Amino acid sequence: MGRVSSGAGPALLVIERLVAEGLRIDKFTVRAHEAWCLVGGNASGIERLCDVLAGEATGFQAARLELPPNFGLLSFTEQQSIFEAELRKDDTDYLNRIDPGTPAREFLTDIERHSDLIDLFSLGNLLDRGYRQLSSGQARKLCLLQQITRGVALLVLENPYEGLDQASCRDLDRVLAKLRDQGLSLLLLVGNTEDIPSWCTHLGAFKDGALAVRGPRSAVLGEITTLLRRQPPLFRVSVEELREERRTEVGSGDTCLVRLRHGFARYGEVEVFSGLDLTIDRGSHTLITGPNGCGKSTLLQLITGDHPLCYVNDLTVFGKRRGSGESIWDLKQHMGIVSSELHRCHRVAGSALAIVLSGLFDSIGLYTQPAPAQRQLARRWLRRLGLEGRADRPFRALSYGEQRLILLARALIKVPRLLVLDEPTQGLDEANRRALLDFLGKIAEEELATIVYVSHRPDEYRDFFRQQVRFR
Repeated sequence: MGRVSSGAGPALLVIERLVAEGLRIDKFTVRAHEAWCLVGGNASGIERLCDVLAGEATGFQAARLELPPNFGLLSFTEQQSIFEAELRKDDTDYLNRIDPGTPAREFLTDIERHSDLIDLFSLGNLLDRGYRQLSSGQARKLCLLQQITRGVALLVLENPYEGLDQASCRDLDRVLAKLRDQGLSLLLLVGNTEDIPSWCTHLGAFKDGALAVRGPRSAVLGEITTLLRRQPPLFRVSVEELREERRTEVGSGDTCLVRLRHGFARYGEVEVFSGLDLTIDRGSHTLITGPNGCGKSTLLQLITGDHPLCYVNDLTVFGKRRGSGESIWDLKQHMGIVSSELHRCHRVAGSALAIVLSGLFDSIGLYTQPAPAQRQLARRWLRRLGLEGRADRPFRALSYGEQRLILLARALIKVPRLLVLDEPTQGLDEANRRALLDFLGKIAEEELATIVYVSHRPDEYRDFFRQQVRFR
C-alpha cells in the first residue's frame, strides 16, 4: 500500500446515541486513514466501550453501531479468553510430558510475509514454543501480532503497551506508526496520557461515562491532559488504617525473609536464568527489572511457591528451607500477591467481595465461611477502592482495571509481611497508579511490609526501593 491520503476517508466505525451501563456516546466516527487514541480512567466508561466493540456487552442500546466486517480487536478480556482456551486444550494428563500448548506460529497469518515484524517483536526464535511456555509479555506481543497479520482495515487495541518492556513498547510504536502510514486505521484505548502515541491524528477523552472531548490531536491534547490529571483516584487507602488492621507484628520472626543461592529456572530444556543469588531482608524493598521473558515473574513464582522448581533450588523463605517438609500455606499466610498469572487464574465464580475475602485464606475463590468481622473488613476495603457498589457483582463481570484493584485489596487485606507485586499497575489509570505507588512508599516508610516489585515503567522506580535485580 502507499502512504495515507490527506483527505477524509469513508467511515469505518460509526456510533450514534449509544447508551450502556456507565457509558453514553452521542456520536463518534472513525474514518479510513485516521489514527485515534481515546484516553479514560478506571470507571470512566472507556473499558465499557471496549466491551461493546468486542461484542461482549449486553443490555446496551444504540441508534447506530457500525463496524467494518474485517476489523481486529485485542483487549485484556480477549487475551484471557485465549489463555482459557489453551487450558481447555491441555493434554498433559495424556502425555509423558507437560503439554506446552499451541505453537506460537499457529497464531500468525502468512509468517514469511511478516517475518520482519516477527523479528522486530523478538518472537522469531519462539515460533515453535507453546503458548503456555511464553511469558505474559511474550504472549501479549504474540496476540498483538496475531491481529496485525490478519490484514484488517480497522484495528482496535486496549492498552497495547501494558505488560511490554521498554524496547518492545518502542518497537510496537514503530510498527503501528508504519501500519498507519500504509493505510491501516487505528483506535487505541488507553488509561494513561503517557501512552498516547505521537503518531495519532485524533484524540478523545472520557469523563463520568461520556466521551467528553474529541477532535484533531493538536486541538484537544492540552485539554485532555488537564482533564485526566484532575480525575481523582479510586484507590484511597490510608497507611494509618493498615497499621490498625495489622494482624501480626511485622518485626516478629527472622530478619531474613528470602534467601536464594545459585538460583535457576528452566522450562523443559530452555534455561530462563541461572546462578542468581538474592537476599531480601526485612525492609529491603526490592525492584526487579528486565525484558520480557527474562525470568522476572518466574523468580517471584519461586519465592511464592507457585513454581515446582522452588523445591529443588537452594531457597529459604521466612527461615524455612523449601523442600524440607514445610507447608506452603504456612508461608503464604505471610504474603500478599498480585500478578498477571494470579489475575488470569481467577476463573472461578465469585463476587468482588468474595475475592477480597479469599485473601485471608490464600485461596483462588472462597471456600471457607468468613466471620462477620472478616466480611466487614472486606467491605471496608471495597469502600476504600470506591467499589462498594460492586460488592455482589461477579468478579469476571468487572472491568479489567476494577479486577486489578480487587486483587490489590485481596493482597493487602491481611497486612502481610511480604508484598509480592508483579506489575500490579497493569490496567490502572495514571491517577490510581500514582496513588498505589505513593501508598507503597508510605508502607515502606512505616515498615509495615517488605515489598518485592516487578515493573517495566521507569516512572515506577521509586526511592523507597533499597535494591534492584536487573535481568538481561
